[in-house]
Amino acid sequence: MSANERPILLIGAGGHATACIDVIERHGVFTVAGLVGLVEEVGRRVLDYPVVGTDADLLTLHADCQHALVGMGHIKSCRPRRGAFEMLQRIGFDLPVIVSPLAYVSKHAALGAGTIVMHDAVVNAGAVVGRNCIINTQSLIEHDAVIADHCHIATAAVINGGARVGVGTFVGSNSTVRELVSIGADCVIGMGQRVLADCAPATVVTKGAS
Repeated sequence: MSANERPILLIGAGGHATACIDVIERHGVFTVAGLVGLVEEVGRRVLDYPVVGTDADLLTLHADCQHALVGMGHIKSCRPRRGAFEMLQRIGFDLPVIVSPLAYVSKHAALGAGTIVMHDAVVNAGAVVGRNCIINTQSLIEHDAVIADHCHIATAAVINGGARVGVGTFVGSNSTVRELVSIGADCVIGMGQRVLADCAPATVVTKGAS
């Protein structure tokens, strides 16, 4: 760790955590102090970083590390990520925004606490992204789009201008959301879908919406 880097804990020790580690290393502001995982994962190493404890250890870990990021993925439900985020808030962790230096985020866009923007993603002018979101590799959030809290915009997904994505919604890889369309909370948009009309909350789209 360089003198200017601050320690950060990653909550989760699976595949998404490895991608987060790579972004954090490139970001250069934080260094991974360790990961928090399941009981059976404690003592393992993920990309040479140790799994240092479980959720039960977070109060103790907070004494030495004030920054944390939810490093769990989100496909079918945002509940695990949302629960972890809210637990970290209650304990008092700082939940920074992490943006890959290989991504582009307009100075006219806004990102909420605990959100990560992965390599080669674009967040354009006027876009608003909420808290604890994943803006994954090569995804595009166009101008004036609004992404609510706890969403996952997966790899190479496109959210076009002025579209709105509700709390806890997952938009799958290579899916495209038409401009000005509104997607409700807790929806699941499958891989490669075209969303051309509004979706009610808790909608599952696997064959497209028109």
